[in-house]
Amino acid sequence: MTSPRNAADPHHHWARPGASPPRSPYELNQRLGAAARTHAPGGLGVVDTETIVDTTSAAAAADQGHGPDPIEAAEQLGAATDAAQDRTRTAFPESRPVSWAAFGPLIPVLAGSAGAGASCVAAAIVDALQQDQRCALLIDADDPARSGLAGASSVDGPWTRQINDHLTVRYSWRADALLARLETRDPATLPTITPGMVPPPPDWLPDPAPDPLHATVVDLGHGGWRAAATPIYGAGGWLRRGLPTQRPILVVRATRPSLRQAEQILARLDPWIQRRLATPIYQLVVNGARKWPAGVVGAAGPRVAALLDEALFVPHVPAWEVGGVTDEPSPARAVDALRPLLASWQLIPSPRRR
Repeated sequence: MTSPRNAADPHHHWARPGASPPRSPYELNQRLGAAARTHAPGGLGVVDTETIVDTTSAAAAADQGHGPDPIEAAEQLGAATDAAQDRTRTAFPESRPVSWAAFGPLIPVLAGSAGAGASCVAAAIVDALQQDQRCALLIDADDPARSGLAGASSVDGPWTRQINDHLTVRYSWRADALLARLETRDPATLPTITPGMVPPPPDWLPDPAPDPLHATVVDLGHGGWRAAATPIYGAGGWLRRGLPTQRPILVVRATRPSLRQAEQILARLDPWIQRRLATPIYQLVVNGARKWPAGVVGAAGPRVAALLDEALFVPHVPAWEVGGVTDEPSPARAVDALRPLLASWQLIPSPRRR
């Protein structure tokens, strides 16, 4: 079997002298996964291995054999993931009860489907909080390449927290709210951030931390699919069961496909909830609609159906559809739609008293 990536194979050394080029894409993927695992003595999760294989095999095909050796790249990514996991095991051990007290009320926001607008909802929640003079921290826990908050601040702030040799958390301002985003020191040597590389929650707090910190909103974005599968480490760590209890939000569209995908995310998360290791979804937010269109709720599976009665609707915002989150304040109609929810959680005064 011959493929474009195999045609480029002679340019690669395949990491070991005398190693023959892979004969098929399947053999290439097997070698890449094995290379990553051999440099991760602590073990790699399935989602980490999958991410490394996808990234390095795609790069091998795209560079036509003239870029870095894909086996070496997989080894480096495996080692970087393992180093990050060592840090997680120290700072966020599974054996220790989780305390979320340092973050104030904690609101993880997951996308129930692609394009649901979880980043927009997360930014609007933070804007509602800061408009009521609340100190809020907005955390972008996804890979920068997939971030929905890339334009959430006008400039990158000068404050950073070094996590390891590869990763840094940079703090910027979104008006009066603090925005924390992940950066790679050298994108050329670290072409992707696997789920296991995402710093554990304690490493996202600035030093010194804001005092008081009235709330922390964590945008898990479309990474919610991965987070729901691994709520022990990486971005999924924000869903670990702890005290005070988080209030995770699941953002969906008012469409049948969105509800079907959301059901699959909840199904992935459910075993962890049953084992009392993860916190269940607290609130369903329907983005881009004022009510359910006819025939849509019938597509809801049993897990989503349990959230329908208390669903909160955020009306359609054309600016979000075109530009996503920018450094401008979130549209007032979206912020106002979220205020009753935040007031019910006693994070801001009731809109009726404003």
